[in-house]
Amino acid sequence: MRESITALRAQMKAHCIDWYIVPSTDFHGTEYVNAHFRCRQFLSGFTGSAGTLLVGLQEALLWTDGRYFRQAGRQLAGSGITLMKAGEPGVPTLLEFLENKRESGRFVLGFDGRVISRADGLRYEALDVDIRWDQDLTDAVWSDRPPVVPAAVYELPLSVTGRTRADKIGAVRAEMKRKGADRLLLTSLEEIAWLLNLRGSDIANNPVFFAFALLDAESDGAVVESDAESPEESTDKVSADKPAGDAESPAGSASNAAADGGVQLFVYDGVLPAGFHDAHVHSYEAISSALAQIPPGTTLWMNGKQANYALFRSLHRNIKILDAPSPIDLMKAIKNNTEIDCERAAHRKDGIAMVRFLYWLKSTVGNEPLTEIDAADHLEALRRDQGARDLSFPTIAGYNENGAVIHYAPTPETDATLSPSGFLLVDSGGQYPDGTTDITRTIPLGPLTTKMKRCYTAVLQAHIALASARFAPGTTGLALDEITRRPIRALGLDYNHGTGHGVGHLLSCHEGPNTISKRGSSQAILPGMITSDEPGVYLEGEFGVRLENLLLCEDMGDGIFGFTPLTLCPFDRAAILPEMLTTGERTWLNHYHATVYKVLSPHLPPALADWLAAETAEI
Repeated sequence: MRESITALRAQMKAHCIDWYIVPSTDFHGTEYVNAHFRCRQFLSGFTGSAGTLLVGLQEALLWTDGRYFRQAGRQLAGSGITLMKAGEPGVPTLLEFLENKRESGRFVLGFDGRVISRADGLRYEALDVDIRWDQDLTDAVWSDRPPVVPAAVYELPLSVTGRTRADKIGAVRAEMKRKGADRLLLTSLEEIAWLLNLRGSDIANNPVFFAFALLDAESDGAVVESDAESPEESTDKVSADKPAGDAESPAGSASNAAADGGVQLFVYDGVLPAGFHDAHVHSYEAISSALAQIPPGTTLWMNGKQANYALFRSLHRNIKILDAPSPIDLMKAIKNNTEIDCERAAHRKDGIAMVRFLYWLKSTVGNEPLTEIDAADHLEALRRDQGARDLSFPTIAGYNENGAVIHYAPTPETDATLSPSGFLLVDSGGQYPDGTTDITRTIPLGPLTTKMKRCYTAVLQAHIALASARFAPGTTGLALDEITRRPIRALGLDYNHGTGHGVGHLLSCHEGPNTISKRGSSQAILPGMITSDEPGVYLEGEFGVRLENLLLCEDMGDGIFGFTPLTLCPFDRAAILPEMLTTGERTWLNHYHATVYKVLSPHLPPALADWLAAETAEI
């Protein structure tokens, strides 16, 4: 049994708690979190981005999804924690597990309400058990818990955003009025960053900053738009103890007198751009008291799947809750022309980095000692040479059997040495000043078996099926997921993850509401959305294959939508069985490769351009 679990149980007994829930998120429902919020990881030892730990006085269980079954199985071995494979036949959900325990009698259920969503909190209330929602027991046992150290917040120029804050705020208010909402509570860090054209780095790989926002449907002041043209603007400190309107706070200086009084920003003790005056700025902790002061009868719009339970409990009982995704959810998913142009520029830089990486990797393996971590580090350096400020997420670099672990990340303990044979699966991306990238290539390092080539080609066929799809308005990701999986299912195989996720513009790599998955979604895929295309095959103990591009949905005319690839990087000819490809698949692949060469070759030295010409030659 892990010492951390034993220590947590001692705290549970001291607080008379029978079961304690520890999710993977933070106060904002974020997927990837600041080190301060990695409580589930600290307690369980499981490092995946998704999972929920439930600790009882006698047993402990951890739920995670199919991306992490193999990784969790390895990391939980010997911990005394039972792996619950979410979605598998016969495996109850966490709520169903608790319902079964309730049949044996009432118990006390504990959790930190700041990291549990309103939606989940209400479900736990419905169990008819005693709830203690104000206990952060992990903090009591995590002696060296990392503090939150906020970074500077910077402003994006109009040449990158394509829309001013005033325009965005006006559009949000129009939706609030249409829905009959008096106030809108924003808890998503991505939504706040998008609305205010600000970015930060409070979470690794995600250019966001810790804040809440509260908007009135009406403004009581004029919004004065900043004319900043560079994200390298000078900055002012925001006091954590006083609202920005106080004289002692630089952000609350005279320029803030023109702030839009209907927009309130509750920001962690960080640094905002100088001259930012499009919102009244308050301390991060003041959000609870601000919500408590909303008068009865007010209609408050909030996303109950994201806003935390503790914030909900701050509200007056007679406030009417409009529980739905905020209007920003869809607004930021549909990129404007400026954002699309910037994403194309970012993908061109990323393509250059990837081509350099592929050339280096194939030239080095077998000639110099090289491991998974070496490969990941070199790729990061190449991205930074192209101007990337950060990675989109920790690089997945899995050699042979490690590639069969869907979200494997190499560690010193697992770091495999690369040999001139088999597959290296590399899933990676960069955060550039003009866009976010996400790409997966499965790279032959030497001779391949026929089985490997058949799997690679089937995954490529599945990838092409989605990339070349043409569909009617209103089509959702469920239908597109089905057509993507067919070539892989024809081999009697499948993959235990979604086919595609939305990607933010200079925001998080995983965003909604667009998704392509067999779980289904009511959200149609619309022009302007950027979605990943990443089918795969994973054979435990052998190898994994995944091929991913980012696709832009476009109106193809005549009432038909389709996709255009943003990602620019060749697929590997050495892994393809041409006889498996249809004429249409071959045409798509040759056209894609011709585009890759045309766009990237002018930016490469002659030797590398010649290599790329061979890699993109017609099949």
